Amino acid sequence: MNTRTISGRLRGAAVLALLPLLALTGCGSGDTGGTAAVGAQASRVPTDDPVAAVRKVDSAAALLPADVREAGKLKVGSSIGFPPGAYYPNGTDKAAAGQDIDLADAVAKVLGVELERQDASFETILPALGSGKYDFGTGNFGVTAERLKSIDFVTYINDGQGFAVKQGNTELKGKVTDLTQLCGLTIGTGAGTTFEATLAAQKGVCAKAGRKPYDVKVYSENAATLTALQQGRIDVIMSTINGLRYQAAQPASQTAFLGEFHRLDVGFAFRKGSPLTKAFQAAVDELIKDGTYTRILKKWGTSASAIDASRINPPEHT
Repeated sequence: MNTRTISGRLRGAAVLALLPLLALTGCGSGDTGGTAAVGAQASRVPTDDPVAAVRKVDSAAALLPADVREAGKLKVGSSIGFPPGAYYPNGTDKAAAGQDIDLADAVAKVLGVELERQDASFETILPALGSGKYDFGTGNFGVTAERLKSIDFVTYINDGQGFAVKQGNTELKGKVTDLTQLCGLTIGTGAGTTFEATLAAQKGVCAKAGRKPYDVKVYSENAATLTALQQGRIDVIMSTINGLRYQAAQPASQTAFLGEFHRLDVGFAFRKGSPLTKAFQAAVDELIKDGTYTRILKKWGTSASAIDASRINPPEHT
């Protein structure tokens, strides 16, 4: 941050002091560390509770395996990342909030089970499903052809990939529609995400265009990604559409959203062959039918990402 006056340096320091509040949930999902100051984020938490009125639907619950119905509990590995998906508005010792939290809780109520939520870093959840550590996972997991080889998905929203820059950026001024627009720049993104995979798969596009390649820096915590952007160590962030849009709406973040790059279905994640998928699909469809789904998305400002019906293992968007 190149400030030329003492007051400028103080303003810069003030912005950096706010970064843990804004980036504690950074957009790539998976930041489980840090504590938000009470009031700073708590004042922005929507107060309505569309989940409160949700009741058990016997026809959906009947699709659960008998042992699950008897136990009445499911273990969920949750990546508590950036609002509006999932975050800690009042610190990690208080309840998480967000769209993913509400949707998972609402599905559980439809199915008549309780959730045992365990925080986990984004990149560890999918591998842990096969071992039975979790019954399912949440973390804005996009449905990709590669993930479908080992993971089952039940979709609940349509989100995807986007880009953001620091306000005042002069190198990227409009929507990124082709990765060659990023040639010569440094991109920050989250570990184990579809963003990292996309950038790695397309790393040769700049050489083919006769341009300097882009560089990718991967961060395990989203707070570090936003801090790197503000300090000029990266030029652009690649992360979720809804997360980056939400972040750009917070003045202290000083970021600008560059629009959508690639849409992806997002779903609850399960081990391959899980017997839970049909029950979860039925529960999501019940929430869509009774209007709870619409109210949850409206609460978190993500109505543009609504789906008409849940799907099990849809093909990746091309």
